[in-house]
Amino acid sequence: MSFRSEIWRDTDNARSGMLPGRSNPAWGSSAGWTTRSDVPCISSSANEEYIDVAGSSFRDFFQGKNPHLPGERPTLSDWANHLSTIFPEVRLKRYLEMRGADGGPWGRLPALPAFWVGLLYDDVSLDAAWDLVKHWTAQERQALRDDVPRFGFKARIKDRYLFEIAKECLVLARSGLRRRARVDHDGHDETRHLEPLDRIIDCGRTPAEELLDKYKGPWRGSVEPAYGEYAF
Repeated sequence: MSFRSEIWRDTDNARSGMLPGRSNPAWGSSAGWTTRSDVPCISSSANEEYIDVAGSSFRDFFQGKNPHLPGERPTLSDWANHLSTIFPEVRLKRYLEMRGADGGPWGRLPALPAFWVGLLYDDVSLDAAWDLVKHWTAQERQALRDDVPRFGFKARIKDRYLFEIAKECLVLARSGLRRRARVDHDGHDETRHLEPLDRIIDCGRTPAEELLDKYKGPWRGSVEPAYGEYAF
């Protein structure tokens, strides 16, 4: 239930959204190059100057066919700059940037990386997570992406509510963190960072619904109290 997420559904669709083919096991560096090189360029930093090269793909630039810089070819810096202008749901940099969640209260900030580490850094959890989603079609995934900003946990894919899937993913993330067995000086492992997500699952309601209840109730239609209660 996020207006920010809703806005990204229709923000320069040439460089945002869910990249096609990503769920195919054969998708790799070659497909990644093809997908990213066909995205229109925005700028070049040739000769340490900002040059507007909009209107042509990076592939054209790579082949020396950019009309703004005829005959010139991009540098590695141009490629890195180009990648920084692409905003899919999962963004490949020197790491994977999971763009579905931004900001939030202090207590939830460590929960986000802990959740993804538990799923992605452990082979058992990663395989189990893939088993949850591998039978979804591209159209079904897109429909879910379109519904989540409006319906939150109540969004559905096939015959399942997103709440059920989120609950299972949290179990998998916790298992992955336990197997990692990274402990602090008090002997606590990384699963402690998932506690804010446990509370959300336990109550069965999104943080957005919590805010709306406060807005309609004790905040009396004002957003001003949010700056006090949620500041950190």
